[in-house]
Amino acid sequence: MFVKSIMRCPVTTVGPAASVRAVAALMTECDIGAVVVCEAEQVVGIVTDRDIVTRYLPNAVSDVAIAAIMTRGVATCRPGQTVREAANRMGDLQIRRLVVVDEAGAVAGIMSLGDIANDVDEELAGQTLGEVVETR
Repeated sequence: MFVKSIMRCPVTTVGPAASVRAVAALMTECDIGAVVVCEAEQVVGIVTDRDIVTRYLPNAVSDVAIAAIMTRGVATCRPGQTVREAANRMGDLQIRRLVVVDEAGAVAGIMSLGDIANDVDEELAGQTLGEVVETR
């Protein structure tokens, strides 16, 4: 099975100047836990609800641009990769989501461990989660 078969799209994206509060409100409104940050249609970061809680809230004095807390160097995969290849990448990098990009680097979708568990193979998802949480 290929990533394109299970990826979620469209993906909710924001620009790096979006405020943390606006992104948090967007996550609530869309009932999602991650937003991809794009500039000129290229992925420049990702921010999760956990990023907001751990990177922003402890030091929050005023609202800031999401670029201040986003994760840069986003791990990606391609729609034509197999889910197993993508799951292996997630395990190797110890991450729970991969942004799916097309040949031009534009966001095509997003795939999570939950998508693997729900749509492909619970055993593969469990093995990948084990690698994600493993202390290295």
